[in-house]
Amino acid sequence: MKRLFCPWRIKYINAEKPKGCIFCTKPKENRDKENLILLRGKYNFVMLNLYPYNNGHLMIVPYKHTNDINLLESKELEEMMFLLQICVSALKEVMSPHGFNIGMNIGEVAGAGIAEHLHLHVVPRWNGDTNYMFVVGDTKVIPEDLETTYDKLFPVIHKIYAKSAKN
Repeated sequence: MKRLFCPWRIKYINAEKPKGCIFCTKPKENRDKENLILLRGKYNFVMLNLYPYNNGHLMIVPYKHTNDINLLESKELEEMMFLLQICVSALKEVMSPHGFNIGMNIGEVAGAGIAEHLHLHVVPRWNGDTNYMFVVGDTKVIPEDLETTYDKLFPVIHKIYAKSAKN
């Protein structure tokens, strides 16, 4: 068996896990870049996933703390879909993906990592983005660091949001 050493992961493993819901606490802090928050709407915000499936993996998160989609009001759902359009447009402009996976994992059994708070995943995909490392080694290679991805997406997502909000 071959081993892949990832010494940077020990920091996460040994770190004290945050108490409470990160989707509730992070937007209350005044540290959007550090918290990977790219855009704030009235009812939802957009952030990079700290543990992405692919580069540019975004999440659209309602400010309302709920794990029941039926408890979101029409205005919250409408803005979520509006922000989805903004995210897809920004990712297309910045990263030129060949497609997207978009969806929610509702409940722990469905794969939700943070099951107590709904969030919509937007995952850009490219032809061949799954390679031997994933298939044989159960390891995903993410070629770009989060800070670089954030810096590329931030101005574009705000430009598209400002243009779209006028319409």
